[in-house]
Amino acid sequence: MANNNSCCNSNLYSPRDAEIIAVSDLTPDEKLFTLRLQDGSDLKHLPGQFVQLSLLGFTEAPISVASSPTRSGVFDLAIRRAGLLTAEMHKKLPGDRVGIRGPFGSSFDLSLFKGKDLLLISGGCGLAPLRSLIQYCQDRYEEFGRVEIIYGARNPDMLLFKDDLKEWQSAAVFGCSITVDDISGGECFEGSVGLITTLIPSLDMDPYRTYAVVVGPPPMFRAVISELQKKSFTSERIILSLERNMRCGVGKCGHCTIEHLYCCTDGPIFRLDQVENVRGAL
Repeated sequence: MANNNSCCNSNLYSPRDAEIIAVSDLTPDEKLFTLRLQDGSDLKHLPGQFVQLSLLGFTEAPISVASSPTRSGVFDLAIRRAGLLTAEMHKKLPGDRVGIRGPFGSSFDLSLFKGKDLLLISGGCGLAPLRSLIQYCQDRYEEFGRVEIIYGARNPDMLLFKDDLKEWQSAAVFGCSITVDDISGGECFEGSVGLITTLIPSLDMDPYRTYAVVVGPPPMFRAVISELQKKSFTSERIILSLERNMRCGVGKCGHCTIEHLYCCTDGPIFRLDQVENVRGAL
């Protein structure tokens, strides 16, 4: 985990104007928005961080950045329609403007990962924040060892970033495995069928030179961690993203507390050894 809670905007509470450059559908419930800050500056985020998105007349919501800082000038937010603000955001078109605060939170420790193998595991919408790290590894592949991606979703329709997944599967610098829980709807799918944990036992990765990164819905954490521990991954080498009920982004509202920790300022990126004995973390 790398702490980087400072924001390039001197006023943490003042949104900056950003223009929507492009909008695309990811799933029936998720859209990808490409944005550019109106002042022409880069967002200056690191993989794993998030921003606070606001719309005039609505509240704001924390959204993970879904693109790498190596791809400067614009940044991506993958947004699931889950409430009033996100439903309104899904109506927005290129040329519309929104408010952005941040970036906030801790990031993945890129210096820790340098020269190491990486096992990147995500489930469901967890691929959105992990995409930032994957793109970073893709753009600076010479800084890392072997990079293995595992991604699981409920069904083929719910797979995020389908074009990216195809690219990662064909890229020489990655291994990429995909599974879905169920294909009972008759969808055409050529990957594995089963829980994401079924892809871990057959992996041949050295736990002493590999860091495992896990991002996804809370129910998957315990099962994935158990499988990693069976393969001799220690708690110091398992990295988690815990985005729990974040709201203000700056540690003031208390909605994201887990005992003494604030997910928005102490996290959302944690090593397992930092949270495995914290009640409610997993």
